[in-house]
Amino acid sequence: MKVLLAIDDSHFSQTARDTLAAQFRPEDTEVRILHVVEPFAISAPPEMASGYNPELGDQMKAGQKLVERAAELLRAAGFQATSLVEQGDPRITILDQAAAWPSDLIVVGSQGRKGLKRFLLGSVSDTVARHAHCSVEIVRNSQRH
Repeated sequence: MKVLLAIDDSHFSQTARDTLAAQFRPEDTEVRILHVVEPFAISAPPEMASGYNPELGDQMKAGQKLVERAAELLRAAGFQATSLVEQGDPRITILDQAAAWPSDLIVVGSQGRKGLKRFLLGSVSDTVARHAHCSVEIVRNSQRH
């Protein structure tokens, strides 16, 4: 089974990673860990080159450390794990990577936003669940933080 684990730097993603490790047999599961860096959509002054985002380099490096740390933990549990950091809209990038690989399952954590926050910020897990070509497991924390 090919599982795409989409993570960010939150305890929700740690829960998703731990749930994946507990649910699947390592010898039957290949895991690709994906972190998506979303560039800020702020308009740059005309004297700057288009697409100039100096903070992006640091975010990409931090993302690489994040996915490598998760991959190491899953490898230590016996899984075959690879890591990937992409730049873009998390919803679209997760769906595109899941289709391109192709994965049998997408695992994501849920932050459990409700009301106005959910309306304004959207829900990555919701969008992925509605539009994925494969099954999606949304892992929720048992406790609210």
